Amino acid sequence: MTLVLEIEYLSGVSFAAIGPDSDTPDWPPQPDRVFSALVASWAARGQNAEEAAALRWLESLPAPQMHASQAESRTAPVVFVPPNDSRSDRQKNAKGLLPALRNRQPRRFPAARPLTPILHLYWLEAKPEQKTVEALQQLASDTSYIGHSASLTRCRFLYVDNNKPAPDDAEHPRRRIYLGRLDELCRDFKLERRPLPGPPVSETSREIEYASAVFDTHWLILEHIAGEMPDVRACAIVSKTIRDTLLSGYRQIGCGDQIPEVVSGHTIEESPSQQPHLAIVPLLFAGFPHADGHVMAFALVPPRSQTILEDDTFRRALRKLAPVDERRGRRVLTVKTREGTPRTQAFRIDLSPTFDPPPGKRSLDPSLYLGPSRTWATLTPIVLDRHLKRTGEARQEEVEQQIAAACSNIGLPDPEGVVVDKHCALEGAVSAYASGASPPWMSWRLPAFLASRQLTHAVVRFSEPIQGPVILGAGRYLGLGLCRPSTRERI
Repeated sequence: MTLVLEIEYLSGVSFAAIGPDSDTPDWPPQPDRVFSALVASWAARGQNAEEAAALRWLESLPAPQMHASQAESRTAPVVFVPPNDSRSDRQKNAKGLLPALRNRQPRRFPAARPLTPILHLYWLEAKPEQKTVEALQQLASDTSYIGHSASLTRCRFLYVDNNKPAPDDAEHPRRRIYLGRLDELCRDFKLERRPLPGPPVSETSREIEYASAVFDTHWLILEHIAGEMPDVRACAIVSKTIRDTLLSGYRQIGCGDQIPEVVSGHTIEESPSQQPHLAIVPLLFAGFPHADGHVMAFALVPPRSQTILEDDTFRRALRKLAPVDERRGRRVLTVKTREGTPRTQAFRIDLSPTFDPPPGKRSLDPSLYLGPSRTWATLTPIVLDRHLKRTGEARQEEVEQQIAAACSNIGLPDPEGVVVDKHCALEGAVSAYASGASPPWMSWRLPAFLASRQLTHAVVRFSEPIQGPVILGAGRYLGLGLCRPSTRERI
């Protein structure tokens, strides 16, 4: 049997975005968004126990297949709306509450107009009890919108024979729900916190749990939109500058003494953090035919299960640093150095934060780095954790041992094989080091605390598939050791 959820957009328009700063509509609405709408109906109906059990049953199923028509994106200009009402007694009596003096915050309302306003989600071979179907049907009948409240919907569940499976052109979703999602949404609601989107779904496997590293799949992309981007060999310097800029944002909003360790990478005593923290990685045009390895964006990659990208103080700091540029119609974060060094020129670049990969820029899609795969190749070279002491063949073995230890450091199992090389296995990526006759600018530029370490590219193979992202070595928090799954080995 097949469980089907039919959703009709009554006005023919879907208003939905992944985050408040997104300018791209989320079409078709992903299962995590649909599930959130059902949970909202459950809460409004009084949090019935049988309906909660039905939702927990639904979150335990594999990701559904989806069938939706193509949609045209409507333009999403910046509009300025009043903020929420003040909560403190002091603010409630402020003159800023007067309509003429009230502050306005920039907002976008991305919308998609589908060619056919009906969407179907198919859970194949689902076997719910009759009471579960009835509970889900009651929730669906009370779900009047999905996404923004302007997205009016009619929803219903159907239970049909397997003789009528999902259409041939049905697609797998980009994001999924999972066990514990209902409890997580309830917890975020009580804390008055925006919930994170559901995790990405790999295109080929949706039911198997793979080993994964300490890094999360939910990234904030900083798309390069202006200024001369430094060469990829200086990506660690740029990543460090981006981190320093983020720290300055905390100071600008008066929270300089509240910078979390997960952002700064340092403890209160200013010693290096021993806990996983925010990695800042370059997104390159590499691994494709005719790729040249230039940097198209950077991405903020938090540790797994961390919610720093959704943290209110972090977002305030980011909004302070990246105000809305009305001419461009998007937020712009300017990252710059005051002066260059003998090996690195001064730079000033404009980056635009977004959670959505820009259409037409495949190199900016985080799913490229997620796998699962048994074989992973470095896109930027690994910085070895320790100085090498051996020579000859023993030196090669020492490098392989350090890379195996680097896998262990981020929570991965020991690899079954490591191949190291000066050159990258992916087309367009830059070699780990230049030849002796090369000019200085062809060498990788590293911060002082990494400058004496050796760099190497590697291909790492595991006995079982690994879920990304995989970032290895001493420079992993500055974008070095960033790996991509082998396209021939992806599961």
